[in-house]
Amino acid sequence: MSDHGSIAWPPAPITTARLVLRPSEARDRDAFVDLFASPEVGAHIGGARPREDLERAVPEVPGQRPGVFVAELDGTMIGLVTLDPRADDRPGHVRPEGGERELGYLFLPHTWGRGYATEACTAALDWFDTALPGEPVVLCTQLANGAALRLAAKLGFTEVERFEEFGAEQWFGARLPA
Repeated sequence: MSDHGSIAWPPAPITTARLVLRPSEARDRDAFVDLFASPEVGAHIGGARPREDLERAVPEVPGQRPGVFVAELDGTMIGLVTLDPRADDRPGHVRPEGGERELGYLFLPHTWGRGYATEACTAALDWFDTALPGEPVVLCTQLANGAALRLAAKLGFTEVERFEEFGAEQWFGARLPA
């Protein structure tokens, strides 16, 4: 077990109405490659990576680290939800000392528009709120990504600031504890 702040990792699988959030397994490797090779997904994360490079680079069990949940539908990985520490050297923080958890998510394009990201992110945030009560969560997305901005609002994130990063205007929001 690894440590994710002060909580044991990985947690037990989280079951929602349609999905299971769980740690990565070897059977997820092909879906990881598909996800990061997808031009549609890459449009929001700095570009797709060449499939050949991914086939060489992706480990047998990819994404096996604290904060990474595989989103599974009917036994098959359809995406990822991450709760990683936001790098101190990046713009966008809600605490002077930094160290906030940043929500991230990527889903295979054929699953878009069905509410899976909302369902998976909600479940991951609910788990996080129980595991680390009172801790803020932040989210950063390109301002041009309307779907991500709508999801951020649904999940309770409010805008903190905007800034230029990765050659695009970024929207930075936070979901602060009540």
